[in-house]
Amino acid sequence: MTMRPPRSLNASNLVETGFGALEYELAAECASSLGRQGRSVEQALSALKTAEESGVLPVERARLVDAAAQAVWALFVQRDICGLRNTREVIQRYGIPDNVLARLGATPRR
Repeated sequence: MTMRPPRSLNASNLVETGFGALEYELAAECASSLGRQGRSVEQALSALKTAEESGVLPVERARLVDAAAQAVWALFVQRDICGLRNTREVIQRYGIPDNVLARLGATPRR
């Protein structure tokens, strides 16, 4: 995943303006929020994998699948807001299972 830096950070445009500083802060916040959401996805998928390996009850597994789907959905939305729309790369990078992808955007089961 690559992100193009704002044009205001180019060597020819390094004039100290309020707009350039704002663009820099927005790019930093975008990267930070993507990192936090990515860690959330990793934790949810790790908990699901651990539970599946230990033979957890189906009700608990369904709850973990829903939690992982919510985390992945939030990451996809955050990436879309930042202008990153290729989800295939994310699915491969995090190894998101099909049962989690099938629950994306769905209301959690009760």
